[in-house]
Amino acid sequence: MKYRPHDYQRYAIEYIKQHPVSAVLLDMGLGKTSICLTALHDLLTDDFESHRVLVIAPLRVARDTWPGEIQKWDHLADLSYSLAIGSEDERLRAFAKKADIYITNRENVQWLIEKSGIPFDFDTVVVDELSSFKNHQAKRFRSLLMVRPRIKRMIGLTGTPSANGLMDLWAEYRLLDMGQRLGRYITRYRLKYFQPDRRNAQVVYSYRPLPGAEEEIYKAISDITISMRSTDYLQMPDKVMSEYPVYLSESEKEAYDNLKDNLILDDKEVTASNAGVLSMKLSQMANGAVYDDDGTSLEIHSRKLDALEDIVEAAAGKPILLAYWFKHDRQRIIQRLKSLNAVFRDLDSSESLKMWNRGELQVGLIHPASAGHGLNLQDGGNTIVWYGLTWSLELYQQTNARLWRQGQKASTVVIQHIITKGTIDERIFKVLQNKEQVQDALIEAVKAEIGGRA
Repeated sequence: MKYRPHDYQRYAIEYIKQHPVSAVLLDMGLGKTSICLTALHDLLTDDFESHRVLVIAPLRVARDTWPGEIQKWDHLADLSYSLAIGSEDERLRAFAKKADIYITNRENVQWLIEKSGIPFDFDTVVVDELSSFKNHQAKRFRSLLMVRPRIKRMIGLTGTPSANGLMDLWAEYRLLDMGQRLGRYITRYRLKYFQPDRRNAQVVYSYRPLPGAEEEIYKAISDITISMRSTDYLQMPDKVMSEYPVYLSESEKEAYDNLKDNLILDDKEVTASNAGVLSMKLSQMANGAVYDDDGTSLEIHSRKLDALEDIVEAAAGKPILLAYWFKHDRQRIIQRLKSLNAVFRDLDSSESLKMWNRGELQVGLIHPASAGHGLNLQDGGNTIVWYGLTWSLELYQQTNARLWRQGQKASTVVIQHIITKGTIDERIFKVLQNKEQVQDALIEAVKAEIGGRA
């Protein structure tokens, strides 16, 4: 297929070529993979500034999206690539092949650098979904940081740079510019731009930006960062956000409140050791089942399953992308879908993805953590239903972007949330909205100007 880039894509291609270090914050649906591959093609074959390229991406994106884009576009036909995923023997063989671009999943970063025995001689590294390196204590971050001085050109791609707030940015930019803009140490970054927010004596649970810190951070990174919103440059379909409320019975609400009270300590203050447990258990109960200490799923209510049944029946065969979080959610959903004789699949393989995009499924089950990034699902439908929410804005936005993106044929995408009223569901939804405001401010601050657009 002939590649006819939009103006914003040409701008982004040139930006990557002209900046040895670049953070390209492209909103979902703007075609960041084809943009980056076009820039890499020019750097490899015309400018000769790159010679050996490593692409690090989420597993399914590495397996399906990057090879698919290389094969799709005519101008990339002379690029050779090697896909280094799978078993250790398969990875070793892939890295031993002669290629322009080597593609691997992010779980292999530590193995490649510290255990494989393969010389790290990549002069260009692309981190697709840069936000997956936001944890400065993670092994993948530390491994990549070890070899960062050997890398001449570093490209970071993401649509969600600060999903959990501005604190995420430090690790991402530490990898990109080795600490030139936001500092080499997280402690100094915190001291310079943040102050303690939630704390218990000397233990600080969260930080908030100091007055004026956001603007200072945006200014510090602006010379290597561009951002673009899909709504600015594409004819995006309308997005309709809706809630489908469900209500617990008196006895179900009593059980929910009992759990909440039993896990809250020190006069309604949640300790650090119990906060995660409390949140997880309450989310499970809001969804209808909870794991006991032995790992057995105990059903509490079927309110969300009943709502899902209503939604599926009302769709009358129209495809629904269904996002779930807990394993017991999936098991109970499958049982209910079987009782409805609905045609469904887990969207976890190349064949199931094809079935979805061919319109052969009534329901496609998707887990945000494993399938939220990079998959093109817009051909299969325009309705996504959240059975259970996630705290992660990144996963939430990326999952929604499987349908609300360029190429969506429907004029409207419906994003529906099954919310159990009076539970933690309402809190999670509110937090997601608040986090989105922080990220929006970052995107706006470094938005690229093209043809007079701010």
